[in-house]
Amino acid sequence: MIFVPLPFVVALLLLILLVRMLRTEKWNAPGRRLFLALIAAYALQSVLIGFRWGYDTLAIMPFQAVLAALVAPLSFASFADLTLETPRPLKRQWPHLLPAIGVALAFAFWRDIVGLSLILIFLGYGLSLLWISRSGADGLVASRLDGAFLSHRSLMVTAVALIASALSDVFISLDFDNTGGAHAGRIVALGNVIVLLILGSAAAAAGTSQPEQPATEAAPPPPSLPTEEDGAVAAHLDSLMETRQIYRDPELNLSRIARKLGLPARSVSTAVNRIHGMSVSQYVNEFRIRFACDQLVRTELPVTSVMFEAGFISKSNFNREFLRVTGASPTEYRRREQAGAAASPSRAPAFVSP
Repeated sequence: MIFVPLPFVVALLLLILLVRMLRTEKWNAPGRRLFLALIAAYALQSVLIGFRWGYDTLAIMPFQAVLAALVAPLSFASFADLTLETPRPLKRQWPHLLPAIGVALAFAFWRDIVGLSLILIFLGYGLSLLWISRSGADGLVASRLDGAFLSHRSLMVTAVALIASALSDVFISLDFDNTGGAHAGRIVALGNVIVLLILGSAAAAAGTSQPEQPATEAAPPPPSLPTEEDGAVAAHLDSLMETRQIYRDPELNLSRIARKLGLPARSVSTAVNRIHGMSVSQYVNEFRIRFACDQLVRTELPVTSVMFEAGFISKSNFNREFLRVTGASPTEYRRREQAGAAASPSRAPAFVSP
């Protein structure tokens, strides 16, 4: 029977995911190319792990270590770009190559520090991701608002996974010291499954992979007292939403909104939080749901068409937000409102705001 290591199966799944993403035009955007490189790097890493632990190919170890030292910085750079209104050009990302270069030099001149170096690299970048996540979903100004919460959750998962990878390296080192590496293969195999979870989350951050189960966005912290400037920004934004219906743009993000207002993204998110007591993604989605409610009652368009017209891409996001705002599913809402209109022709459609 042919032995196929688990990491090879993981690599195949990642390659399938990569091909699907390459077929999507929006992946040509400069800010999202790093996610493509991240998934490709993880697929290659899975192959190397398969040769190392599946067939005991020791010659692969230097390549595996250097690639590992590249993956952690690449993960950080991918998510860090989502916090910028204008993504950094790829040529300005060169400092993130230094850890991989350092590990390559260590393999050539001082192998004893390779293991410790990888632990510090993964731990450092994992903690750095946790640090940039502190601003919440609105901090990811370049993330599509339809998936801003999922992007933030993906960032958190990736940060924890990088830290867990550092800890797993510690366990592997201890296992080699105590048992000669008797359990190292199992630890690596389990770690590779975690890697698959990371990549699924990274895909969600880029707006192409959404979970099917409902998710609840964490409420923003209690807002401080609004200022006159906050009121002016919120009023300007309300007018922009009502008159130009920019919420119907499925690729809308906080950065685009800020540019239309001629303001910093942080000023916009602060104003929305203080005036409306919610995140920007929740604020925009309420306009989208209000539009969807009107379309469901006044037209015979299929629910999926209404979803796209309102600015949603993900059906799971649409259903979740619709339930949050109206307390019903789109189908239930249409049936209820049409039945009410038939019984009372002058009755206006109900829109329940939280």
